[in-house]
Amino acid sequence: MTNHWVDIKNANVVMVMGGNAAEAHPVGFRWAMEAKNNNDATLIVVDPRFTRTASVADIYAPIRSGTDITFLSGVLRYLIENNKINAEYVKHYTNASLLVRDDFAFEDGLFSGYDAEKRQYDKSSWNYQFDENGYAT
Repeated sequence: MTNHWVDIKNANVVMVMGGNAAEAHPVGFRWAMEAKNNNDATLIVVDPRFTRTASVADIYAPIRSGTDITFLSGVLRYLIENNKINAEYVKHYTNASLLVRDDFAFEDGLFSGYDAEKRQYDKSSWNYQFDENGYAT
């Protein structure tokens, strides 16, 4: 959990993943319901099991067990590519403020900088973006 239960009432999207908050944390889950009822929040439940929490969700995503990281990676990619994130918030209040260089790549199962002849990597593109003062952006 990335914030306090009470702050959830201010959300416009609440995602519950891999747990049944309605039964396991009913006192805390009331804040998700308050956001849904009073703040028009969308409640998304991602869980292989259809639980009591899933029964009140606006969106239920029944993923296969063990695919949660793949699912989250897809969500993050969609949000970033479609400019659906608050970049200033992410930069200042999360640990995602360091951006990987634009020339870093992953193609055909290999990271950028692979030299097939030497069978080794040149890791110069494996770094963060820096501004003109040398600080990571």
